[in-house]
Amino acid sequence: MQNKFTINTGEPRNVNGHIISGALASGAIASAINYHAYSKQEISKQHAIQNSLKLTLQGGIATGSAIAATNYLGKNNFFGMLSALSIGAVGVYAVEKLTEKWAKQSQIENDETLQLEQKEN
Repeated sequence: MQNKFTINTGEPRNVNGHIISGALASGAIASAINYHAYSKQEISKQHAIQNSLKLTLQGGIATGSAIAATNYLGKNNFFGMLSALSIGAVGVYAVEKLTEKWAKQSQIENDETLQLEQKEN
């Protein structure tokens, strides 16, 4: 007999496949948005590429964790569901923080290069 609080989420889905699907979908959308901003000269080519890659990775992580959470929910495993969502949130946050760190480091290197070029002239 099934628990009356069971949610039928269908057959368990392949998490790895959905990570790839989520990354492809978010990458396509992010690339289009960033290309549009680049073509209007609102952002640099480097920023457009970096932002597209960041959002692609975050989309894959979010989709994979959501599918894993749904699979756990279908088994009435609420701890597993919350764990999958938490891992996804931490993954998205980690990508955000790492890209911020890389962007700052890149800006520092660009500033140093600019200063050296100015001294040479």
